[in-house]
Amino acid sequence: MGARGLFVTGTDTGVGKTVVACGLVRALVAAGHRVGVLKPVASGSDRTPKGLRNEDAEQLLACANLGQTYEEANPYCFEPPISPHIAADEAGIAIDIDKIGDIYREIAARADWVVVEGAGGWLAPVGREAVMADLAGALRVPVLLVVGLRLGCLNHAALTRESIRSGAAAFAGWIGSAVDPGFARPAANLARLGRILGEPLELVPHLTPGTPVTLTAAARRLDALPRA
Repeated sequence: MGARGLFVTGTDTGVGKTVVACGLVRALVAAGHRVGVLKPVASGSDRTPKGLRNEDAEQLLACANLGQTYEEANPYCFEPPISPHIAADEAGIAIDIDKIGDIYREIAARADWVVVEGAGGWLAPVGREAVMADLAGALRVPVLLVVGLRLGCLNHAALTRESIRSGAAAFAGWIGSAVDPGFARPAANLARLGRILGEPLELVPHLTPGTPVTLTAAARRLDALPRA
């Protein structure tokens, strides 16, 4: 039986996708799984003696247990903190979704789970024509939506859910991420999100930067889902 995959997307940038992805990886590793990670495209990276390194990709690698190289986990890495499609254009690099698919399958051949983290939101450009939704569809893995709990999240969540529904990818569920500690009427907003998206797999409280989480409840529920 092959590896199970998950594509982590968000209602926007800065909503906690990496926190959630790492939390799921930690929980799956703790449950005894071989877990690989993939950050296909990343921008906003640092120059190091080993080359460009993206902090989100490095955090994912630190949680996984498959012994991957950095290049395997993050095949497209760009320095400026701008939209990846612009960074790729400026670097003269064409992002190849087929190549990303090949890398995913190489990781999956050695793993029980592969957690893939997108960049930006569901329709964020990933090349001249393609968007993140196209990448998730090419990988043929279910999509987990991270909802940043802040003003505007109801509209963003509804639009993203509708876009996922209209495409080829299956919806695995959602996790709420309390990115705004001053978010007004959280209970009422969560109730409405439940009507739009269903019951959340888990909720992540507001965290100080660098605070790790282990999303055991969400990982258990994802692990119990029937295979597509």
